[in-house]
Amino acid sequence: MILETIIITVNAAHEPHITPFGVQFEGEQVIIAPYVPSKTLNNILETGFAVMNMTDDVRVFAGALTNHTPWSLLPINHHQGYRLENCLAHTVLQLIEVRKDETRPQLVMQVVSSENHQPFQGFNRAQAAVIELSILVSRLPRLPREKIQSEMQYLQIAIDKTAGERELQAWHWLKQTVEAYYKLNSQESQA
Repeated sequence: MILETIIITVNAAHEPHITPFGVQFEGEQVIIAPYVPSKTLNNILETGFAVMNMTDDVRVFAGALTNHTPWSLLPINHHQGYRLENCLAHTVLQLIEVRKDETRPQLVMQVVSSENHQPFQGFNRAQAAVIELSILVSRLPRLPREKIQSEMQYLQIAIDKTAGERELQAWHWLKQTVEAYYKLNSQESQA
């Protein structure tokens, strides 16, 4: 099972990096498998920490991929890092093992602390659609254009039927990013 979260890491200068991330669990341990190269990988290897955030505000997923920042951060006491100010819960993770791989090493993380902040009210289908499109946007260079467009068309149904203001805003950011990506690639291939 993969759980979609927001991972916040910091570099040696304590600058935060916020990214959507699907994590897995092995018993009590959390497995983060970032692609090589990535800021998430570099930051965790450099500091040994990450903060896993649970949120139902899908604008955070979309915003982290589209350079929009619909969030505020709070520092974590006694640990290197930050958490989302408006999150349902956060968990501080510490690196305990690196399973080497040329493409996606597995970072085995131990839970240091965990805190709940707000009750979970449930997801609507539009939130799930935004998360799915966020995953596709994070893989634009790796996936065929036809797959992206086909998936977007299908996911649009959930947006049209169940989206609230937050979901519409997130969807718009992601859609603009997809359109800009293909417009740029189309111009480069014509040059």
